[in-house]
Amino acid sequence: MWTKTIRVQPPYDFDLVVERLALDPLHVINREERTVKVPLYIEGKPVVLTLKAEGSTDDPLFTISGKTEYIEQGMTRLKKVFHFHQPLQNISTHFEDTDLKGLFTDHRGTPIVLDFDYYSCLVKCIVHQQLNLAFAHTLTERYVKTFGFELDGAWFYPSPETAANLTVEQLRGIQFSGRKAEYVIGLSQEITAGCLDLEQLAQNSDQDIIEILTKIRGIGKWTAENFLLFGVGRPNLFPKADIGIQNAIKQLFGLQQKPTQEEMEKYSVSWSPYLSYASLYLWRSIEKRSDKK
Repeated sequence: MWTKTIRVQPPYDFDLVVERLALDPLHVINREERTVKVPLYIEGKPVVLTLKAEGSTDDPLFTISGKTEYIEQGMTRLKKVFHFHQPLQNISTHFEDTDLKGLFTDHRGTPIVLDFDYYSCLVKCIVHQQLNLAFAHTLTERYVKTFGFELDGAWFYPSPETAANLTVEQLRGIQFSGRKAEYVIGLSQEITAGCLDLEQLAQNSDQDIIEILTKIRGIGKWTAENFLLFGVGRPNLFPKADIGIQNAIKQLFGLQQKPTQEEMEKYSVSWSPYLSYASLYLWRSIEKRSDKK
């Protein structure tokens, strides 16, 4: 077992991080101890690290521990996943002069937390397509706990090799639609056949990634944009087709109906180059808030 300590530039509200992570039942969280178990693949091996918050929003301090020899790789990955690498204050300052100022005050110190690996991010996006959030999480949990595996108390998604060999009937047995089953299996077969390398793909430009992913059956622009935002961690993504963002804008600006694409474009001009953060804080504005702070 090794333990490393890392201090992060404030503000960083780990309790709000945990609040959002808790929406997904696959995340292993202990609110009292302020810990999250993080399942990662490092050099192809499954590894579970534990992130523990020791400090406060204005003095963020964390310890990272795990039973692995891959200390540096694990630290590097967690810094990116939990957005320790870029001060949130710079982003908050940008929004002080925009019409999202109130949201950035209400959710001060909330970072974008990435999915734990590229493949599981894409699979989750496919599963979540056109489903309400509650059932989407239920279906994803059912998929992972049926075909994935558990290590040190954390759940790993089925590997591409495992998913590529599943049948549509197996996935329909856990309430996947036939098409959704075909999409997950097809994506996994593309990866196992060597036609799609997600690590290499993530080095490309936003537009190139969208163009490459949308050629794969079952992946549209919404899924590709969510992969860029929550998989790769690109800072300037604004999925205008996302119903949650549309509803948040409708509520925030008191609109009679959901905004048009043109209206969303107009609203978002001043939010660039941090459209990903505008997206996150708009989502947060309509998500259920915990009483715990």
